[in-house]
Amino acid sequence: MKISLFILCIFLTTLEAFGQVGELLWEDNFNTGQLDLENWNIETGTGVNGDFGTGQVDRATNREENISFSNDVPGAEDGCLVITTRKEFYIDRNYTSGRLNTAGKKSWGPGHRIVARIYPRDVKQMGQGFAFWMMPDEIPGGWNSLMWPQGGEIDIMEYVGSIPFHNLGSVHYAWFWQNNEWADWNHGHQGFYYSYETQQVPNPAEPGYGNYPPDENNTNAGSFGFHTYGIDWYSDRMEFFIDDNVYHIHYLNDGGAFSLDGEDQSAVAMHEGKRVGISEYSNHFNEWHPFEHKMYPILSAGVTGSEYSYGGAINDEAEFPCSVFIDWLRVYQLDINVGINENTAKDFKIYPNPAKDNVTVTARKTGEYEVKLLDISGNTVMQNTFSNTARINTTGFTNGLYMLLIDNGHQSVSQKIIIQ
Repeated sequence: MKISLFILCIFLTTLEAFGQVGELLWEDNFNTGQLDLENWNIETGTGVNGDFGTGQVDRATNREENISFSNDVPGAEDGCLVITTRKEFYIDRNYTSGRLNTAGKKSWGPGHRIVARIYPRDVKQMGQGFAFWMMPDEIPGGWNSLMWPQGGEIDIMEYVGSIPFHNLGSVHYAWFWQNNEWADWNHGHQGFYYSYETQQVPNPAEPGYGNYPPDENNTNAGSFGFHTYGIDWYSDRMEFFIDDNVYHIHYLNDGGAFSLDGEDQSAVAMHEGKRVGISEYSNHFNEWHPFEHKMYPILSAGVTGSEYSYGGAINDEAEFPCSVFIDWLRVYQLDINVGINENTAKDFKIYPNPAKDNVTVTARKTGEYEVKLLDISGNTVMQNTFSNTARINTTGFTNGLYMLLIDNGHQSVSQKIIIQ
């Protein structure tokens, strides 16, 4: 993999879709002191396999000890939902927790920003963790269920005490439909960490366990205070952000960011002076494209009991009760002005592609246009102006992938082209 291809990807991200946050569609500010059961479900128990599939050793309950509300949280905009794990024997487990979801009540898909403001105050030791994530609320026609990970999973916030200075934003998916059946090898995962200190992907990109517990006054720990965790969910990609700092962009289709080669790929690229993780792809089979359908949010705390679980097994130094505060969860419409796709492709004709000797650009409307050709390093190798048609001689250029930029002072569009 060449890092220059990832720089090209960043250009495409910037120019092909300008997303702006639009109308607020739904929110829960948790200010009433009670859970709105028209929106939320309380999940109880230990999961279908006794550990929720994550190696947890806690039992989720619907008790006030695990799910409560507070109006006195420093830094909160108003009241907060409080999800608390406790070290106590209850029914059959030595730990209890809280777990909420909106399955069957509220769900969203592409075209939305999903964001929550969260303060994982007491998550400070190995084995403690909190997640804000999403699972499928739709299933394929003709089926009664949808297996994981065929249905996909989005982890917007996955914060564990053993990695106190970083959050993991990631997606889970399957490589094969496999008749909608489980197979332990059939699991793809693409994720990147976010450094609270530098507000970007850290270097090295995977920080590893250690440096816990953080000092309570260390502002670089996720447990120090509130942050906003969210995704901007487009039709072709998801952008993970914390406090509006995008740090992971996952493209759904092969070729969305890298070469069209049938391989999952990922790397770190520089964007506006910061490290951003780029990954592809999750649409591996035709039966179901997981991130093109509605999913519901989940807020869950947990205690892990195995060194193989994410975050590691709980240690003796972990302090309980362990509380996490959720100030609000909101869903916005994304207003998207798209580049050269179905909305603007009719304005320009670019042919042939791939090109051997020439590329011709024809504008539907006569005007003053600037056209640039960029190589995979982002360098401008050709620049010109035209009013209706531009003919670009490509015989002197090295074979490979390029990007064509067209600008009229009001709109910028882009198109990847291949020169053979």
